Amino acid sequence: MTSTPDHPGPIEPSSTAALRAARDQLRSLRTNYDEAFASFTWPDVGPTFNFVHDWFDSYARGSDWPALIIVEEDGSRLERTFDEMVTRSEQVAAHLKAQGIGRGDSVVVMLGNQVELWESMLALIRLGAVIMPTTTAVGRGELVDRLDRGNARVVICNPADAYKFDNVPGDYLRIVTGKDEPAPGWIAYAGADGIDPREAHEAVPHPGNASTERLLLYFTSGTTSRPKLVEHTHVSYPVGHLSTVYWLGLRPGDVHLNISSPGWAKHAWSNFFSPWLAEATVFVYNYSRFDPAALLTHMRTEGVTAFCAPPTVWRMLVNSDLSGGAGSLREAIAAGEPLNPEVITQVERRWGLTIRDGFGQTETTACIANTPGQQVKSGAMGRALPGVPAVLVDPLTGEIVDGVGEGEICLDLSAKPLTLMTGYQGDEARNAEAMAEGFYHTGDVASRDEQGYITYVGRTDDMFKASDYKVSPFELESVLIEHPAVAEAAVVPAPDPVRLAVPKAYIALVAGQEGNAEVARSILAHAREHLPPYLRVRRVEFYELPKTISGKIRRVELRQREAEVVGDRPAGEFRDEDFPELKG
Repeated sequence: MTSTPDHPGPIEPSSTAALRAARDQLRSLRTNYDEAFASFTWPDVGPTFNFVHDWFDSYARGSDWPALIIVEEDGSRLERTFDEMVTRSEQVAAHLKAQGIGRGDSVVVMLGNQVELWESMLALIRLGAVIMPTTTAVGRGELVDRLDRGNARVVICNPADAYKFDNVPGDYLRIVTGKDEPAPGWIAYAGADGIDPREAHEAVPHPGNASTERLLLYFTSGTTSRPKLVEHTHVSYPVGHLSTVYWLGLRPGDVHLNISSPGWAKHAWSNFFSPWLAEATVFVYNYSRFDPAALLTHMRTEGVTAFCAPPTVWRMLVNSDLSGGAGSLREAIAAGEPLNPEVITQVERRWGLTIRDGFGQTETTACIANTPGQQVKSGAMGRALPGVPAVLVDPLTGEIVDGVGEGEICLDLSAKPLTLMTGYQGDEARNAEAMAEGFYHTGDVASRDEQGYITYVGRTDDMFKASDYKVSPFELESVLIEHPAVAEAAVVPAPDPVRLAVPKAYIALVAGQEGNAEVARSILAHAREHLPPYLRVRRVEFYELPKTISGKIRRVELRQREAEVVGDRPAGEFRDEDFPELKG
């Protein structure tokens, strides 16, 4: 950047200025949803936009404001300023470049919540490389699939995970973190880590990547089938997450805490792109076992202003002691699955804050949400976010549902949604299905009321009919988890000779609860009291719920289990007919 007599400060490149103007427009309309939705347009960042060179460096270089704070379970604390993250990422980029890593190379980044994760992501974007975030929970079989389909040229991981690659074939570079001498065949990340931040280092130039080139490859969690490989560009996530910033309500100087695991898209949403688009601090609390009291203490001590967590965490928090107050917290957000109204009510009563949830996918940024300053309706996940052409589509007619109604949540492709993936890499059949008839199909069904508020109904492949009534498992599960003995629930259809199918709940109990007839009767009675007769849960079974490595319940396995026991009653299943007072 240069200076002129008429403009004594540095002149921002047009791409940086355009993104800043769009970001600041949304910030100025933070509590004015109607105007933001009507007036916002996506910035033109030009043909060669790079998030690090053209955005992060523009404000981070020279800034002593904290960019990243990581607190460990033992109380140890790491803090890096924005300027330090610029310098470190330049050093790491130079080190990786010296190993031959460059523009377009796919790199598996399999790290936890540690400073090297943020350093390497910044460094790889600097180089124009392609990041393949990968959870440390994967095993060898999954790694074979990921490296093959992602055409990985490099792996970056911790020493504790290096053994997983012993028998993973491929001609790829292996880089391991840590101070110790790496195992044979591995290159030390410490070649970068050992550099004194004050030392001179080679500045890695802008790679000249096209804005439309791929930047991220994400594997979905695979709740119903083989994980899909989602491709995002240098704009779809880096710029598209302006929608997420608007939902989260982030401002420069905020301290944002998001509970999610590295390797999944939500981590990039709220632990990387959104806070650093907003010029906010990323705060991470690493724990091996969730402790609500410890989490709340760190939130208050660190001055957390925005907190995003899955409903499971919120449910554990409301069952703990919230009497110490919310500290500096201003924005309370839930994500990952729909939030049941009871939790929202509890937080409002005890903290005076309204939890705002929203909707998005790995394939998109935030699409629909309750935004700051707007009325939050019980059970509703909000309205379409500025710049996001989210619509409801009638699955029978393929037409957009105008006004009140129900349909599949889709993105209108005629509006060229910037926030959408380019597609599923190497899977034309799935691409054709997902992008059919001019819409991107999310596979999620929702309803809309007179004020435009959208309420989640369920996944198209999870919904079923019982006695000719359409059943949304989420609606029933939201009631079940309000029972004090229930930790998690998954509702699937169970074959029935009279009704063809009835709702059955597979239940994971809270710690210390025993799955016996009395608890089953109590849960069935609770469901009977809070659900209409045609949605009544008729059977329960206490069961270890099958999950993906990202923690999502695989209802498909439970449906298959029910299909395989037709005519037989599984041991451990309880039915309403077992309890005379619940029959009918």
